[in-house]
Amino acid sequence: MGPSFVGGRNIAIKVPPHLYEATIAFYRDVVGLKVLDNHPPEVGFQFGANQLWIDRAAGLSQAEIWLELATDDLPAAATHLAGAGVVRCDEIEPLAGGFAGFWIASPASIVHMVAKPDHY
Repeated sequence: MGPSFVGGRNIAIKVPPHLYEATIAFYRDVVGLKVLDNHPPEVGFQFGANQLWIDRAAGLSQAEIWLELATDDLPAAATHLAGAGVVRCDEIEPLAGGFAGFWIASPASIVHMVAKPDHY
C-alpha cells in the first residue's frame, strides 16, 4: 500500500503584477474575505476551511491556481509519485530552508506542493 494523500489547506493564486492589487481588492473589498495577518508581507485570506494566498508572480501573463497535497510520509510519497510518472518541478519556486516538501505538476499542469500536514 502506498502513502496516503489529503488535500492541504493552502490554495495559491499566482497573479501577474499588473493584476495583483486588483485581485487583492476583489477578495478583500468586493467579496469581503477575512485577511490573514500571520504571514506578512504575504497576502492571504480565510477561504472557508482553507487559506487562499495571492502571490505576485513576475513573468506570468495570466493567473495560475496552485494547490497543496498533504502526506505524512514524504519519502514514500516521492517514490510513489515518481513511479506513477508524475513530473516533479522543484525548480518552479524555492521552498524555505528546512521546509519538508516538494513541488509536482498534474497531467493538466496544475502545480501542487506536497508537504507534511499543518506545516504552517
